[in-house]
Amino acid sequence: MPQRIICKSCGYILYEGDEFVYPGEIVDGYGELCPSCKSKITFSMDDIRMELKPAKKR
Repeated sequence: MPQRIICKSCGYILYEGDEFVYPGEIVDGYGELCPSCKSKITFSMDDIRMELKPAKKR
């Protein structure tokens, strides 16, 4: 299942891929700062949004 982790402040894509990565690892990897807007990034279950998107037509 695809996963996308974005900065809540500016929408910068911190991670996008088919492999599940724990969001805390991504936050730690960026030193808790968004490389685009320099906002502090944190992981909170309250900020998770899950969506189902239709499969792409072949």
